[in-house]
Amino acid sequence: MAAISLSKVASTAPALVSLYKSAGASLAEHGLAGQRAAVYLVVDHSGSMRPYFKNGSVQALADRVLGLAAHLDDDGQVPVVFFSTDVDAVTEIALDDHQGRVQRIAAGLGHMGRTNYHLAMDAVIDHYLDSGATDPALVVFQTDGAPTSRPAAERYLCKAAKLPLFWQFIGFGNPRSRQFDFLRRLDELDVPGKRVVDNAGFFPAGSDPRRMSDAELYDRLLGEFPQWLAAARKRGIVGPA
Repeated sequence: MAAISLSKVASTAPALVSLYKSAGASLAEHGLAGQRAAVYLVVDHSGSMRPYFKNGSVQALADRVLGLAAHLDDDGQVPVVFFSTDVDAVTEIALDDHQGRVQRIAAGLGHMGRTNYHLAMDAVIDHYLDSGATDPALVVFQTDGAPTSRPAAERYLCKAAKLPLFWQFIGFGNPRSRQFDFLRRLDELDVPGKRVVDNAGFFPAGSDPRRMSDAELYDRLLGEFPQWLAAARKRGIVGPA
């Protein structure tokens, strides 16, 4: 059973009903129906992201993440971290106030800096630990390029492997860009040499992420999550189902 019912989604966020249904179908296909998890969204606010904010790609991703989160978490909200050189904002998006929410947040952030993954990762880890959550977390981490400090990003990911957090990286931009080579390497870091479990995935969403169908996006977001859950349960990182 979904954490939030279809009728509640229809009454609070009718524009998200089709996304909610598509997310439910994908969860079932991946054997995750009834799974509970905290869902986070991390948004790249560096200067090169300006076109993706302007054309609605970031808002579209936020709406899709909300549609998925409604199945996994019952509070109707998704914590969101905006980052560039530093953490620019830690806030939330919600079913009852999702339309245009990304633009409203971004409008108040000012300068769009460089790209530091590890600071955003640290903010997610702090939020999760402070929340007292007992369910695992699925972190949707959006970016359009490699971080300024690659060693720091790798170090944080490896340390975070001991926590019940799965990092699903999604790249906005040309899938063949070398900007994504680092993310591909993060996805393939050695287990157990570098980290205790494989706690990350990556996929490119293309130069116009809005063109990726809802079904494909959810399939990619959830593609490695079940395997991580199984491995994390075996290591005692996540509690039994």
